[in-house]
Amino acid sequence: MRKEDVTSRFGLESGDFYITAPAPCPYLPGKVERKVFSYLNGAGAPSVNAMLSRRGFRRSQNIIYIPACESCQACVPVRIVAGDFELTRSRKRVLTRNADIVRRIRAPRATSEQFSILRAYLDARHDDGGMADMTVLDYASMVEETAVDTMLVEYSQCEENGEERLIACALTDRLTDGLSMVYSFFEPEESARSLGQFMILDHVSLALELSLPYVYLGYWVEGSPKMDYKQRFQPLEKLTPTGWTRMDRKSAGAR
Repeated sequence: MRKEDVTSRFGLESGDFYITAPAPCPYLPGKVERKVFSYLNGAGAPSVNAMLSRRGFRRSQNIIYIPACESCQACVPVRIVAGDFELTRSRKRVLTRNADIVRRIRAPRATSEQFSILRAYLDARHDDGGMADMTVLDYASMVEETAVDTMLVEYSQCEENGEERLIACALTDRLTDGLSMVYSFFEPEESARSLGQFMILDHVSLALELSLPYVYLGYWVEGSPKMDYKQRFQPLEKLTPTGWTRMDRKSAGAR
């Protein structure tokens, strides 16, 4: 797909966007990915981020991008409809397992405690991924190089002595119509808590507290173990050429 095809589809000025060179797809073996991207800067960056997020783009630091692959359209933007979200038995079990966790919303400032958890998470879960060699300076750039309305959502376990121990964190953008989960990570030794699921469930609660209708989860990639989990968080909407539409529960495998 050409850069011009992407920008014309969304009514954007082609000169403000660029396209990456082909690279191996991180989600589907044997596939090649390309991305159309632009830079977020200046006073208008938050509104541009919100507008392009509604059109399927994702943010990384001060770059906003969308897949523009030649022969594949597997990356499907999805968002949770917060107002229609129901607490099923399995979701309630996840919340019960994490009843001792408190949420703290922080400014986008990196800490050594956060990075320690991220480093353990990457080593345990994504040691062959694009972030495997991330340093503390890389992490600080990921968190702090932002021109948009973003926050760090920290999750800490309340211990018996009253102290709190950080065990999970989410870098999250606040948009005009929702929360966009940019990146989340957790202490791998706490895998029994299902912290990845818990953070998504809590973001739905946070969106409702803020009177925001959606939680943006990024791309659902059917057949990719890294991304296919998102289908479980029904009710979901997916972005199609005709706009956002509800995903079919049966075809998405919702439970």
